[in-house]
Amino acid sequence: MNQPGALIAPPSSDPSESSKRLLPWLVAVAFFMESLDTTILNTAVPAISSALGVAPLSMKAVLASYTLSLAVFIPISGWMADRFGTRRVFASAIGIFTLGSFLCGISSNIHVLVAYRILQGCGGAMMVPVGRLTLVRAFAKSDLLRVMSFVSIPALVAPMLGPIAGGLIVGYLHWRVIFFLNIPIGLIGLILVYMHLPDYREERTPPLDVVGLILFGSGVALLSYVLEIFGEHTLSAGAMAGLLVLSIALLAGYGIHASSLPFPLLKIKLFGIRTFRAAVSGSFFTRLGIGGVPFLLPLLYQVGLGFTPIQSGLLIMPQAIASMSMKAIMPRILGRIGYRGVLVSNTLILGVLLMLFATIGLRTPVWVIVLLAFFYGAFTSLQYTSMNTLVFADIEEKDASSASSIASTMQQMSISFGVAAAGLTTALFVPSRHSNPAEMIQGIHKALIALGVLTIVSTIVFRSLRSGDGDDVSLHKALHPEE
Repeated sequence: MNQPGALIAPPSSDPSESSKRLLPWLVAVAFFMESLDTTILNTAVPAISSALGVAPLSMKAVLASYTLSLAVFIPISGWMADRFGTRRVFASAIGIFTLGSFLCGISSNIHVLVAYRILQGCGGAMMVPVGRLTLVRAFAKSDLLRVMSFVSIPALVAPMLGPIAGGLIVGYLHWRVIFFLNIPIGLIGLILVYMHLPDYREERTPPLDVVGLILFGSGVALLSYVLEIFGEHTLSAGAMAGLLVLSIALLAGYGIHASSLPFPLLKIKLFGIRTFRAAVSGSFFTRLGIGGVPFLLPLLYQVGLGFTPIQSGLLIMPQAIASMSMKAIMPRILGRIGYRGVLVSNTLILGVLLMLFATIGLRTPVWVIVLLAFFYGAFTSLQYTSMNTLVFADIEEKDASSASSIASTMQQMSISFGVAAAGLTTALFVPSRHSNPAEMIQGIHKALIALGVLTIVSTIVFRSLRSGDGDDVSLHKALHPEE
């Protein structure tokens, strides 16, 4: 009898060499669509709220609904890919995301827009984990670092381009174009999926853990909501504390429930694997510090230094350039130093760079800001790619889908936690009613120093790694053939 976990990929589904070359591009484009959508809308909030006749504060539901949808549907993505195949699920994800984008673009009131944003999030939730899972199964572990370093670029570039693109579209075109941009990209992606994406699936898939989905999905969604409204005073402190306790109770309930099942929704036992535990938890804690940078730097540049939104965006662009430039040398760095050495030292460097951002003032030359942004982008790229590839270093084939779902869920949660951490430090150090830029600059400097210290502390997680961990997904063997 065939057991759950037996992977099948018919010969016709095995990727050809041409498909292997195009596959990372296809996944990268899907990642870019999903990543860009989370940031491009922020700049257009005033224009959309005016067009729909609602207060700007009401637009928070439009932004939060997408995040909540991601949090709920990401956990089920692994089971969906195993049950229905990576090609069908990935194509459905792009199709749903594209359809949701079109419907958002033609929305005439905020309630309809929120509903279609949930639909968009449903598609976006499947794209990242299923795309990552396809790459893990299509490429050997020795090639995984090279591939992952390429497809991780959109996740770094999109948040930087989003505010600029949103501002230009609202300023020169129309806010609906923000959503319509996804339509041609999505249609091209659908064609390429059916031409080049391999179709991996499990021969036998265990029943869906419905109870686990309800417990984990509602717990994560509730926690995401609390983090989304953190610091806005839309709820009382008591109400937020109650929701936080309830979300933790639901997640704890899932942990108890999952421990008693042979095939839970997400395999918590994977955290018993050292490399997986370090990569996922390390990613989570690292993003607590660096996750708030996209929030704090525009605030520093625009409110503190008086730059325009476009100028502020241009000052962040060197991060994207550095992220792309690191792709060529990243495998060699990891091959020489190893994952433990890179993640420990790189996290320390990122913490120091955050503190250096705290030295930027009214008299700081622009070239210094650009240089600092470039180095920060390079080390951030190395950090994210290292953590994303280490996740699969010691994961067996049958657990790849669950590992991808857990990693994507934790990554989504870490983004929310990162913004919340930035909001907390801002509330502590930045005056709520500032009368001059100097006070704002001083407050943001303190917030950046606090986040830098938090980032440095997160190196503790990576110290649990051992020398040689992750060698199968680096160039270590190629560089040291004598071992």
